[in-house]
Amino acid sequence: METIVLKFGGSSVADNIKLNIVANKIIDFYNKKNKVIVVASAQGKTTDNLIKEAKELSYEPDKREMDMLLSTGEQISVSKLAILLNRLGYPAVSLTGWQAGIYTSEANQEAKIEYINTERMQKELDDGKIVLVAGFQGISNKKDITTLGRGGSDTTAVAIAAAIKADHCYIFSDVDGVYSTDPNKITDAKKITELSYTEMLDLSNEGAKVLHNRCVEVAQKYNVLIETGSTFNNNIGTQINNKIEESAVKSLVKNDNLFLITLKHDSYNADMLNKLYFILLENDITPMNIVNNSVSSFYVSFTIKTSDLGKFQELLENELSIYSSSFTNISRISLVGYGIMNNKEIMKKALEIFNINSVNIYSIELEECKLSIMTKEKVSDKLLEQLHHELIK
Repeated sequence: METIVLKFGGSSVADNIKLNIVANKIIDFYNKKNKVIVVASAQGKTTDNLIKEAKELSYEPDKREMDMLLSTGEQISVSKLAILLNRLGYPAVSLTGWQAGIYTSEANQEAKIEYINTERMQKELDDGKIVLVAGFQGISNKKDITTLGRGGSDTTAVAIAAAIKADHCYIFSDVDGVYSTDPNKITDAKKITELSYTEMLDLSNEGAKVLHNRCVEVAQKYNVLIETGSTFNNNIGTQINNKIEESAVKSLVKNDNLFLITLKHDSYNADMLNKLYFILLENDITPMNIVNNSVSSFYVSFTIKTSDLGKFQELLENELSIYSSSFTNISRISLVGYGIMNNKEIMKKALEIFNINSVNIYSIELEECKLSIMTKEKVSDKLLEQLHHELIK
């Protein structure tokens, strides 16, 4: 008898019709004599709606109280699933994060899982029950409910799989695996049957939305076998494991949610860059690709996420008002596959395509499994299509 963890995303549990589809999927696994733990996200846009409602009450809601509020979304999902499964004749019990023994750091809205006491979950499994755990949440040593931030339910599922030594962790969503590029942009994108943790982590870090990078990091650390698949069909998905095989390019990711920022000032001292960095971090903006372009004046460029642009513009009117500035929406295209660093032909072909399309390149980064090229402006999906056609075999 195997112990398995199933995770279902928000689109999978969005309404009662979809909850029935999820329930049938759970029952299929249970009827195969598996011990089943299910982790569920909040239904559909529940979390976004709760955030919107809270901000109607307060421009900047208290983070502790936001965790209390946002944790309810996942609790609704698992309790509904438990009600449905029990009605269908399958014993099920729903647990909040703290009831499942998930202990976290004290950082509200971005807590990290520190350890999991599996005693309660194991007891329920031994009693023959399907255990449904609210994702995205845990409890701190202060006994406060905490949430794990973006991708928190994926992380919950993999962390539980590691703690309970599950044989398999399935991540179900509305897509049936990882593709060679975004199938919504490129029609001949191909499904990838197998990826290493390192390759999947690179894809996640570059903006691929199938798995969050934190959950891949946990899976790699504890060697948790992950399989991604669709809630709504039985197609073979993508398996994420520790196998590393020499290959060419497996997948391409184009990230347009970036802004290239330049800040200038006539005077310069070494402390200015440090102060800038700390101001950005204190306002929850993480600058990337920082370059100091001058030794005689302050001329710094870096990138930020599009979602941080509003906060950054507020800083330009206040704490950063001494700087002249400009910002441009740009693209970052990343080619991922083990062995890229040692394959000069990949770099050559990629740069030829950029040159043919007269694309201005801002930076090039080469790592063992990844080649990332950042442009000075946003580029069209036509470039992605050409790269995919030439580099994906």
